[in-house]
Amino acid sequence: MTTFTTRDGTEIYFKDWGTGKPVLFSHGWPLDADMWEYQMEYLSSRGYRTIAFDRRGFGRSSQPWSGYDYDTFADDIAQLIEHLDLYEVTLVGFSMGGGDVTRYVARHGSTRVAKLVLLGAVTPIFGQAADHPEGVEKAVFDGIKAGLRKDRAQFITDFAPAFYGTNHGQNVSQGVLTQTLNIALLASLKGTLDCVTAFSETDFRPDMAKIDVPTLVIHGDDDQIVPLETTGKQAARMIEGARLKVYEGAPHGFVAATHAQALNEDLLAFLAG
Repeated sequence: MTTFTTRDGTEIYFKDWGTGKPVLFSHGWPLDADMWEYQMEYLSSRGYRTIAFDRRGFGRSSQPWSGYDYDTFADDIAQLIEHLDLYEVTLVGFSMGGGDVTRYVARHGSTRVAKLVLLGAVTPIFGQAADHPEGVEKAVFDGIKAGLRKDRAQFITDFAPAFYGTNHGQNVSQGVLTQTLNIALLASLKGTLDCVTAFSETDFRPDMAKIDVPTLVIHGDDDQIVPLETTGKQAARMIEGARLKVYEGAPHGFVAATHAQALNEDLLAFLAG
């Protein structure tokens, strides 16, 4: 396996396919780098170098007890970019991974970054706050944690219909659902729980003004997990010059299943533009 070790001793697994201008992918919860295989194969077959990593605590990366916060996630990305000596990289983040890449730009700057893509992302703020009452209520996230602690395998199984929109008529194979469960169960329970806290309580609104690269925001208008109106639309409004593309009828998990080919084509056009 291809790995590197962060400064705090965490071993991070990554895939590195193809040659050309680099595109680095940050995955959603509770997945890992494997969710990007269709985008990576598509883009690397068309002249791009694609890199995807397993977040600390997930997939084939090591499982430290701590470090599940967005400053640390951003620092992990920074160290991977430095390890591979990437420049002119396009950062692509899905769901909680949108927070990773956003915080990277805010914390480390855009010297090495060409473009940014946010897909169904939790930015600029996901959970409810005193000045953001339209966010998702804390009780929802408390319920997620309780479900994970009681029976993680069944919770992920029950989470999938809303994630992929099969409860709203989307057609997703049993193979995809099985792969999703298998990937999720590779992760540390501690990391899985702590990431719920991270993505529900982190406020990325101050980060939005620091994004100074061309940005594409893509979100489904039937996202039952990360609502378009309070996340994707707001991120596109707050990031100067950002372009918003809404996938009609798309669920949260549009990347890996329901709209993978449309996304491939839109990513290629954005990279080439």
